[in-house]
Amino acid sequence: MAIQKRTIGIVGTGNVGVAAAYAMFIQRTASDIILLDKDQSRAEGEALDLMHGQTFAGPARVRVGNYPDLAEAQVIVIAAGVSQRPGESRLDLMERNVAVFRAILSELDQHAPNALLVIATNPVDVLTYVAQALSTRPAQRIIGTGTMLDTARFRALLGEHYGVDPRSVHAYILGEHGDTEFPVWSDARIGGLRLVGNVINGRPYDRPALDAIFEQTRRSAYDIIERKGYTNLAIGLVIARLVQTILNRQRSVLPVSVRLQGEYGLTRVCLSLPSIVSENGLESSILPELDADELAAMRQSASILQERIVEALPVAAGPVPDNHTATQG
Repeated sequence: MAIQKRTIGIVGTGNVGVAAAYAMFIQRTASDIILLDKDQSRAEGEALDLMHGQTFAGPARVRVGNYPDLAEAQVIVIAAGVSQRPGESRLDLMERNVAVFRAILSELDQHAPNALLVIATNPVDVLTYVAQALSTRPAQRIIGTGTMLDTARFRALLGEHYGVDPRSVHAYILGEHGDTEFPVWSDARIGGLRLVGNVINGRPYDRPALDAIFEQTRRSAYDIIERKGYTNLAIGLVIARLVQTILNRQRSVLPVSVRLQGEYGLTRVCLSLPSIVSENGLESSILPELDADELAAMRQSASILQERIVEALPVAAGPVPDNHTATQG
């Protein structure tokens, strides 16, 4: 039996797009990676550089293409857009990136209408909503990376605090990928034991210390940008993990940016909830039982994002067309 060809497209070969390509290349996520960028010379250089690593990573084709070449792609990552400047919030990027997305989505709908889209450009929640509003494909086939990176940072810091492998930490950052994100302390666990009120690995529950960990998580992007000018390595791994989940039909639960359809009484917004992701895109969201403070934080996050969506794309804030209605499994 022939092995199905796994083709990934990456639109935008800036720092994030290249980090994603590198992560997928060394993890052998795809047999064919197609790079697109307005700066074709740079894209060609990145493709050549990766191809020279086949001796160590295994055979995988990395090439530069145009939009028609993406017709065969199962997943397309959109990492194009202007970069976040030092001191600039993710939402401040909105107006400059919406115009970029209009052009990209027009091309993708024409040449790759069946591909599942992964949105990685910031502000990711606003641009995920914009993409769903502008594209002809079903909304469940357009997923933002959301708070996957924030949650990974959070778990890493909690693992360090408690002296355990971060993969044994089960805790989420939800809401906006940005300043109004919030931790779900009420259900954060290690080894099935709640953090709240318990001693774990000799560490007593210390809410001020945990709050400081969340603040460090929330500030991480700003701290990295201040030091190196951009973030790219960890988000590249996030993108690779999300694409693997889709291609391998893993049905993993990931905190990705999805359109809300009445969850927690909220609509007309994309933000992160734990969601089942498969080869079909979003299957359904899992709704943690939030305490009063967490529910208020969720609503605050949604309110801020809804305002930005209205500013970004008035048509996107209107009724959702039938072809954009997400199915819930």
